[in-house]
Amino acid sequence: MRYVFEPFELEPMKGELRRDGQRVAVEPQVFALLLLLVENSERMVSKEEIVEKIWDGRAVSDAAVSSRIKSARRALGDDGRQQRLIRTLHGRGIRFVGEVAIVVAPPAAADPVDSATRGLPAGRPSIAVLPFRAIGTPGAYGAIGEAVAHDLIASLSRLRWLDVIARGSSFRFRTPKVDVDEIGRLLNVGYCLSGIVEIFGSSITIIVELVDTRSGSILWGDHIDAKIDDVHAVRARVVAEVVAALEVRIPLNEASLATLSGPENLDAWAAYHLGLKHLYRFNRQDNAAATSLFALAIEKEPRFARGYAGLSSANFQGAFLRYGDRKHDRAEARRCAERSVELDPVDPFANFALGRSFWLAGDIDASLPWLDRSTELSPNYAQGFYARAWADTITERNLDGSDNVDRALALSPLDPFRYAMLGTWALICLSRSQTAEAAVWGDRAARAPGAHVLIALIALVARELNGDSREAAAWARDVRSRRNGLSRAHFFAAFPYKDGSLKRGIAHALRQHGF
Repeated sequence: MRYVFEPFELEPMKGELRRDGQRVAVEPQVFALLLLLVENSERMVSKEEIVEKIWDGRAVSDAAVSSRIKSARRALGDDGRQQRLIRTLHGRGIRFVGEVAIVVAPPAAADPVDSATRGLPAGRPSIAVLPFRAIGTPGAYGAIGEAVAHDLIASLSRLRWLDVIARGSSFRFRTPKVDVDEIGRLLNVGYCLSGIVEIFGSSITIIVELVDTRSGSILWGDHIDAKIDDVHAVRARVVAEVVAALEVRIPLNEASLATLSGPENLDAWAAYHLGLKHLYRFNRQDNAAATSLFALAIEKEPRFARGYAGLSSANFQGAFLRYGDRKHDRAEARRCAERSVELDPVDPFANFALGRSFWLAGDIDASLPWLDRSTELSPNYAQGFYARAWADTITERNLDGSDNVDRALALSPLDPFRYAMLGTWALICLSRSQTAEAAVWGDRAARAPGAHVLIALIALVARELNGDSREAAAWARDVRSRRNGLSRAHFFAAFPYKDGSLKRGIAHALRQHGF
């Protein structure tokens, strides 16, 4: 896979920038900056995000950041005055404004494999959960470490996309020093989850760590503090947070590994995870790349339920954001979702995709059983809770849908749909006539990573209804700079409110700014 713009090609796997086929020498940080900007070409990238991604959050001077931006421009034959490709948004950040095409190379021919003999598609992520080590003065709670690990194994085993090593094998590794390389080799797993339980007096702290056994790198860690009297509640909390975190962290890491492996080496699961990475950037070019990758996953494994769910989601996004033929995308979103559920009726993602496919037809009521089923199958499925809250809010069936939004945000604070969760909170506040709160949530949603142009319209509406016409006008300009030609009809096609005072108020706010 590579990114193509003007005479340039940017190839992440090789770490190369080429102009007319000739390699352009750039420093690693400059290449990383170019890649960050190009991958997020449909949105602004703030200085804070640049520092976080390029310098791993270390303190750096404004001069250092400016120097890398200048070098990136120089490599592209651009400069601060012309800003042909890299545009500075003063006081906010920078944005890549060139037209970017994503090219996914065709896969090399592979020998056919009988799926009936191999079971699930090759390459499915796998994990070993080790018994948590108790330190301090555990006393009567000495078995809590094994109990937490057992809870996690039971809950993670419900995930349809993850292989979990049985307790009998993973619990053999009880030594204080964990050799993740050995665990990966002996158990044939890509990930290892371990933890420590600290008990001192009346306090308990549970520390959790997720490691990639292939590289030894720590992908995620967290700790939870509580009173020992709440030990059962904290066990449930640990399970919920770990499961939700792994739903995001492992697919992101799998996508990164797939990018490095090269297109000729992609199996069904690698193509699927790489497709998710592109899907969650929420722009036309990446959505096209995601569509190709999900199709590749299905080509390699015709009974791959999640491949169909991913393809349904890509078509949903195409229809929802009107990237192309809305009628075709809507039909494909439904067809692929139905096929996904047919292949794996107990996959939460498949049920979630089918539920959302009904949104496109304006039949939100029909979506509800499928959205509810997604969270029944996986009680920690954050996206399912957000989707149900959105549906309840649009239909004005439940003005207390904030409980589901809060649950989604708590379960998955780094979720790719975070912008949508925040936007749903804004809509909930509007339905309650809490315009000041709606304005705050709308701004947060529209500024969140990945937020598409319709979220900016929510921010505009909230600001206008709160009497903040100046701020609403700023969002109107932002919308037009990203997608000229949007109208009230587009907004209500995406957010099908029933006729009533709220819909009339939203329509008035949009009309005030020419939509």
